[in-house]
Amino acid sequence: MRITVFGAAGAVGSRVVAEALSRGHHVTAVVRDPSRHQPALTAAHPDTAATLGVGDASDPADAARLIAGHDLVITAVRPAPGHEADLVTATQTLLSAAHHAATRILLVGGAATLTVPGSGATMVLDDPAHLPAAYRPIALACAAQLQACRASDADWTYLSPAAQLLPGTRTGTYRLGADELLLDADGTSAISMEDLAVALLDEAEHPRHRRTRFTVAY
Repeated sequence: MRITVFGAAGAVGSRVVAEALSRGHHVTAVVRDPSRHQPALTAAHPDTAATLGVGDASDPADAARLIAGHDLVITAVRPAPGHEADLVTATQTLLSAAHHAATRILLVGGAATLTVPGSGATMVLDDPAHLPAAYRPIALACAAQLQACRASDADWTYLSPAAQLLPGTRTGTYRLGADELLLDADGTSAISMEDLAVALLDEAEHPRHRRTRFTVAY
């Protein structure tokens, strides 16, 4: 597939690029500042370098230009602290551009709107055991992001990670869920960024969750 990845220089986006390239897909890795990110992307993928795309996910013209001619769009955009509302703007722009291009879009979202098992439908957003207060602003933005997807006519899929999403190792294994937080036997909800990328590319290659949300964890 020809895949456009927005947020390609980020912690999750760079791993999505790596996973897609390892599977033989043609990747356009979108960044806003090539002087900062092109050397890192080239060093990370010297043998199968992605095509660099320069643009802003919130700009309709950039979104349309970078999506045109591609089979799939993946967005792993994360705004800087203090600019969380930009996530919703970028999401709405990309959903609109993907819809007009008739291109499927996969979104790396947040765990905020997953319900906590055994809590009487309490969301992660309202459970300090799973969401530290410092992450509440981006969690609220992710909740609004999912609402934007559900209001869109685009062919979207929204991936909510586990409560703990950290750099780690690629095991290639994970469990699938829907709208409830996945916990292991110790009550922990976690997955590595590498295995999140695996799950995302598995969904890209074998669609099972069109126009809906799913979650993954160990």
